[in-house]
Amino acid sequence: VQLQASGGGMVQAGGSLRLSCAASGRDASSYAMGWFRQAPGKEREFVASISWLGGGVKYADSVKDRFTISRIRAKNTVYLHMNSLKPEDTAVYYCAADRNMMDTTTKVTDIASWGQGTLVTVSS
Repeated sequence: VQLQASGGGMVQAGGSLRLSCAASGRDASSYAMGWFRQAPGKEREFVASISWLGGGVKYADSVKDRFTISRIRAKNTVYLHMNSLKPEDTAVYYCAADRNMMDTTTKVTDIASWGQGTLVTVSS
């Protein structure tokens, strides 16, 4: 599965951004998809994921109630709607796809596919 992410940018604290990730390749629509992020000097961490049918979602505690993940299976595209952004949300955000649902216990080395990162910068 190939992933193409877009939508990063710079926003002030309290603002909103939407990230998109388009998947292509064989069986792309049957993969769970998600987002991870990596801040400078830190390890890549789980942000949110959505099941291949779209009925199951998971969030990191740090983004719960602020971020929403969704997908349109017909377009093989997943979105991350980010509201009430904080400076600590500043990071490179990576789209991910895997046969299994992803969460905070998922090892990044076990994930099947990664998209290129997209930078999100939140200024105070």
